[in-house]
Amino acid sequence: MKKKSTSPSALFNFNLFKQRHGDVLSRYAWMHGGLMRLRSVVAVFGIAVLSGAEADAQVNVTQEHNNASRDGVYIDAGFTLSAAANLTRDLNFNGGISGNVYAQPLYIEEGPNGPMIIAVTESNNVYALNATTGVVIWQRNVGAPVPLSHLECGNIDPVGITSTPIVDLASRALLVDAFTTPDAGNTKKHLIFSLNVDTGATNAGWPVDVNTAAHYNSMTFDSSVQEDRGALALVGGRVYVAYSGYAGDCGNYHGWVVGVDINNPSSVMAWATTAIGGGIWGHGGVASDGTNMFVVTGNTFNTGGNWMGGEAIIRLQAGPVWTGLPTDYWAATNWLSLDNSDTDVGGVSGTVIDVPGATPSQFVLALGKDRNAYLVNRNNLGGITLPVAQASVSSTTLRGTSAVTYHTSQGTYFAFHDDGNAVTAYKVTATNPPGIVSAWSMGQSGLGSPWVTTTDGTNNTIVWVAGVAGDQRLHGYNGDTGAVVYAGGGANELMTGTRQWNTGIVARGRIYFGADNKIYAFKLPAATPTPTPTATATPTSTPTPTPRPSPTPTATVTPTATPTPGQITLTARGYKVHGRQRVDLAWSGATSSKVDIYRNGTRIVTVGNNGAYTDSPGRRGHDTYTYQVCNAGTQTCSNQATVRF
Repeated sequence: MKKKSTSPSALFNFNLFKQRHGDVLSRYAWMHGGLMRLRSVVAVFGIAVLSGAEADAQVNVTQEHNNASRDGVYIDAGFTLSAAANLTRDLNFNGGISGNVYAQPLYIEEGPNGPMIIAVTESNNVYALNATTGVVIWQRNVGAPVPLSHLECGNIDPVGITSTPIVDLASRALLVDAFTTPDAGNTKKHLIFSLNVDTGATNAGWPVDVNTAAHYNSMTFDSSVQEDRGALALVGGRVYVAYSGYAGDCGNYHGWVVGVDINNPSSVMAWATTAIGGGIWGHGGVASDGTNMFVVTGNTFNTGGNWMGGEAIIRLQAGPVWTGLPTDYWAATNWLSLDNSDTDVGGVSGTVIDVPGATPSQFVLALGKDRNAYLVNRNNLGGITLPVAQASVSSTTLRGTSAVTYHTSQGTYFAFHDDGNAVTAYKVTATNPPGIVSAWSMGQSGLGSPWVTTTDGTNNTIVWVAGVAGDQRLHGYNGDTGAVVYAGGGANELMTGTRQWNTGIVARGRIYFGADNKIYAFKLPAATPTPTPTATATPTSTPTPTPRPSPTPTATVTPTATPTPGQITLTARGYKVHGRQRVDLAWSGATSSKVDIYRNGTRIVTVGNNGAYTDSPGRRGHDTYTYQVCNAGTQTCSNQATVRF
């Protein structure tokens, strides 16, 4: 196998990588006889950093923006610039649901009947849909939503599930915050549910009533004035939920973060801003570097000139616990002026961003209603002080959305959608200290949060955004230049009922997007294999593979061709894990650095030429799969190997 060069972006925290991907590494070593030391596996298997699809057959989108960092990066070998230009809506995908949708959908690969889309609505409906057909697998209503007429202020009606939920694959738990009322709006409760992601059943000990469970110092939680816009996070076995107020700043709300042990829901901890206000408003909610949590707060009230948690980036330790030390907060030096003008530092949710080659190189990014971008050293936030880097990045307000950050061969970028109908990208320079310089800006209506596709972590980078509450179409832009890659399609690609702040997901060559009463699916064209660029490792993806139990062989394997000398030779072995289909592929004779793998005539993934790959169709029934392996981008292919379950 051709040895990859080590780029600066490949130099990352090995222990953190092992913690997140150790099951993938162990599995790779098992497939190769266990003869490789773990660090050697990382060197050879560096592509695991790049793509869950390349490291393991599974692809799962378990949380907002695909990663705890909230970077918004999806690695899919099919999304070349040329293929993405021909994206079309899948008109055979049903996607029918009930309720308004402000939350990002999720994608779970190994459902009981195959891949699932998880969707939630403001009617407090939770759905699992078949990811191929869009047909409902199961549906749950978790309580009546609260009518806007029973709130002092707000701009969502009714209010039910607003934030993006999260899935813990290990326990098969779907965690969601729902705003509910048992009496038509007089009593209001935020309830945190844990549902079985395969059935929708409520897990034992749940839901958690935040009103009664959440306390911080002398404060108690009041659901009637607290809104959950921000996505849920899962770090170290605890689910974290961030709260703001309602549009209009009514009532004595605070910025809250509530943490619940997912294995012991009676263990609840919380943090809140000392002053009234300081809401956590952005769509991404809680961001994390894998250890600590980061939230960005808005304006506070009645502080008497004393800083009390507003206009700030807050770093929280597990719990959540806040030390109050300057290392664990950063506030703008003009925080009081920002308070008085309602120009929040926390207009957009925080994003964890790494800039290889910069000093320092590990940051949290905040984008404010004051039109500024702030980069702060996440290892020492610094207290009330100047940030590491700051720039005016927009001519209008930034609020409500999530930003993205991504790497290309040209450097490190962040991108966002502002209130002035523009999608804009800036580059962060790899200098000491880093700078923020303009990259590109394109006119785009609506108020959607962007997301990013790349074929391998750095190449074919596309920034996507939906014109939510605007033209209601998908748009794609070249991540380096801003050139239009996808211009929205034709009549069939028009969506309806898209809501502000929302963002899409990518899985298996598809984009899924949530709107009122419907999940939309868009697909890449079926085409002949195309070359995939060589990857350059970057720590921007956090795949979440499932550990491998001891397999029980159940399938019959039938080779369908005998290769001649010089050809690629392929064998396939089928078995089931927990009743779900798996197929181990092994090949020799491929001469390219990467190979395309086909199942039943359709390319399912492009991977490194390591000689082995495991496919997870995820089904339980009787099926037949025929596989081929080809040198990437060519018609030089193996024999066909057929597996029958």
